[in-house]
Amino acid sequence: MNDRFDSTAHYRALDAAHHLHPFSDMGPLNRAGSRVIVQAQGVYLLDSEGNRIIDGMAGLWCVNVGYGRRELADAAFRQMQELPYYNTFFKTTHPPVIELSALLAQLAPPAFNRFLYCNSGSEANDTALRAVHRYWAVRGQPTKRYVIARKNAYHGSTIAGATLGGMSYMHEQMPSKMEHVAHIDQPYWFGEGGTMDADAFGLARARQLEEKIVELGAANVAAFIGEPFQGAGGVIFPPSTYWPEIERICRKYDVLLIADEVIGGFGRVGEWFAHRHFGFEPDVITMAKGLTSGYVPMGAVALSDRIADAIVEGGEFCHGFTYSGHPVAAAVAVANLKLLRDEGIVARVKDDAGPYFQARLRQALGEHPIVGEIAGAGLVAGIQLAETRTTRKRFVNGDDIGTLCRDFAFAGNLVMRASDDRMLLSPPLVVTHDEIDEIVDKARAAIDATAHALKIDA
Repeated sequence: MNDRFDSTAHYRALDAAHHLHPFSDMGPLNRAGSRVIVQAQGVYLLDSEGNRIIDGMAGLWCVNVGYGRRELADAAFRQMQELPYYNTFFKTTHPPVIELSALLAQLAPPAFNRFLYCNSGSEANDTALRAVHRYWAVRGQPTKRYVIARKNAYHGSTIAGATLGGMSYMHEQMPSKMEHVAHIDQPYWFGEGGTMDADAFGLARARQLEEKIVELGAANVAAFIGEPFQGAGGVIFPPSTYWPEIERICRKYDVLLIADEVIGGFGRVGEWFAHRHFGFEPDVITMAKGLTSGYVPMGAVALSDRIADAIVEGGEFCHGFTYSGHPVAAAVAVANLKLLRDEGIVARVKDDAGPYFQARLRQALGEHPIVGEIAGAGLVAGIQLAETRTTRKRFVNGDDIGTLCRDFAFAGNLVMRASDDRMLLSPPLVVTHDEIDEIVDKARAAIDATAHALKIDA
C-alpha cells in the first residue's frame, strides 16, 4: 500500500491544526477527524484507510465526466507547457478562451453568443449582477436596480451571492448584505403547498413575483434570478406551471430572467442546460461546476445577444478578474465539453442512465414508510424524508434526521448529501446501470437504518 495511506492520523492532525473547512462546525469535526480522500477513478473515491466509496454527489455536483479522465489532465499539461497564464485585460486574448467561447456558443441556446469568465459559481452570479446593472444603465434605465430571488435558494457564498441566496442561516452570519435584493417564497409544494394541488401552488408561487415587482415598481426591478431546480436547497423541482408563469411575468414587466445553471448546466437533467427541461428561456445563464467537471476552477456567464450587444456598444465594462478566461482552465473546459458532446454523455443521461436512475429510486423507495416524495430528472434526485406521505407531514426534527441518514450513508461508503430533511443524489454522468444499482441499494440501506433508529418498520 502507498505510504501516504499509512499517514491518516498525521493528515488529520495537520488538517485540524491548519485547515478551516467550508460550511463546517470545526470543533466537532476536528475532534472526530476528517475523512482523507486520496484517490478517485470513475465514480469511486478511495480514502486513506483503503475504503472504496461510491460518490453519489459527483464531488459537489460537478464531476460530470467522472474521475481520472486522462484527456482533461493531458489538456491541462499541454496548456501549462505552452501558455500557463496570461490575462485578457491588455487588449489580448489566447487560443483556449477563443475556442471555449466558440464551443459554448454552439452548445448554448441560439440567443447566447458571448461569454464572461470567472473562477466559480459564486463569481458567476456576481458577474451576472454587474452585467445586468450595466445593461440597464446603458439602456438609460439606471433605476432598475432590484434583483428578486427566492427563499431557500443558493447562489454562492460571496456577499452578493449569499445575499441573493435565501438561506436564512447564511444571512444570520452576514450582517453586511448587498442592497436592492428582495425575496419571494420558493415553489416547494411538498413542504409548503398545504391543501393546494401542485399546479395551483406553482402558479400561486410564481405570481408572488408579479406582486413583488408591482410593490417595488417595475421601473426599479432589474432581474429575477432562480435555479431551474433548487440544488443545495433540497433538489426542489417546481410544479410544471411555475416556470412558464415566471417567464410570462418577466416579459410583461421587462424584467430580465437569470437562470442559475451552476448545478443544472452541462447535462445534469439530460439537457445541456436545465432550463430547457422546464420550458423557459432566460436572458442570462450562469455556469460553473460541470463546465470543467470540477477538474480546475472555472465559471462563466452567458449573455443573450440583447444584453451583450448593449454592453459591447456601451463603452468600457469595468469588471473582471485576474484569472478571467484562464488558459489552463479554458483548455480543460474545452476538453471536458468535447467529451460530453462526442461521447454522447448528455444524450445518454436523457435517454438511458437518467430514466434508469429515476425508475430504480422509485422502485426501491417509492413506498418506503419514511419517504414522502422523490423529485428529480436525469441524474439528480431529492428524496424527502417524512413522517407521513399522504398528508405530507414532515418530521419535527427533520434536520437531525437528515443528518442521521447522511451519516448512515457515509458509514456504508456512499456519499449522499442531506439538505434539512431531504436526501440528495447527483452522481457523475458516466455512472453505469450497475453503479446506479449500488447507489440505490446503499441509499435504501441508509434510509432503512434511519427508520430503524426512529423505531419505524421499514
